Amino acid sequence: MSAMDVMLHSSSFLLPSNPVDDTTGTRYALIVLNQSLPRFTPLLWEHAKLRLCADGGANRIYDELPLFFPHEDALAIRNRYKPDVIKGDMDSIRRDVLDFYVNLGTKVIDESQDQDTTDLDKCILYIRDSTLNHESSRLHILATGALGGRFDHEAGNLNVLYRYPDTRIVLLSDDCLIQLLPKSHLHEIHIQSSLEGPHCGLIPIGTPSAKTTTSGLKWDLANTEMRFGGLISTSNLVKEEKITVESDSDLLWTISIKKTGLSIEDHTP
Repeated sequence: MSAMDVMLHSSSFLLPSNPVDDTTGTRYALIVLNQSLPRFTPLLWEHAKLRLCADGGANRIYDELPLFFPHEDALAIRNRYKPDVIKGDMDSIRRDVLDFYVNLGTKVIDESQDQDTTDLDKCILYIRDSTLNHESSRLHILATGALGGRFDHEAGNLNVLYRYPDTRIVLLSDDCLIQLLPKSHLHEIHIQSSLEGPHCGLIPIGTPSAKTTTSGLKWDLANTEMRFGGLISTSNLVKEEKITVESDSDLLWTISIKKTGLSIEDHTP
């Protein structure tokens, strides 16, 4: 391996205990997009220090979060899970939902004049400019509802990872997560094996990779070329608790999220 800087990755935000590590200064911000909420959304909400809904994501919080707590009053759940900010072009949020959160004190930022960036873009920029980002050198942004649904939306969300390679962004669905591994670093991925895996992939979207080397996978790469129209590492399997990746190209890392190991009881504050 080369002497380049090591970037550490861990899905500790999926653990029920508080993942904030005061020694590293890691903090989490959450963006909720307008797709079905993953079952672990309440857990991410509790971990996050800043919570944003991207336009119609507010409808999802309003409609779907109470369903995770069928034995509790829906209004109490909606009051408990109040977003700090709703931001976007405001073409999807319902009026009743907007009025509800405005009355609770949520900040609303209407950027309907900007049609050149996605709602995820708009929320990322807000977080990058926030005091939370300035206070923590290890800010991680978690985005739910970024995967699935219309493919053009999904592609736009993947493009956001490449637009902000110096910002740690994780896209999440009920089934998997995706994040960018910039070529500027050697990557060390610590696997939460009770919660994620074994299925994984390394995908060279953007530019081909002439040389990628890994360790800890069932089918490791050794200075392997990857490109669309040729080999890409899909349907791989994690074999070790630590995966290393080094490449001459930015890569997308994806790993499956297990259906078991995450319960609603873990999410209850």
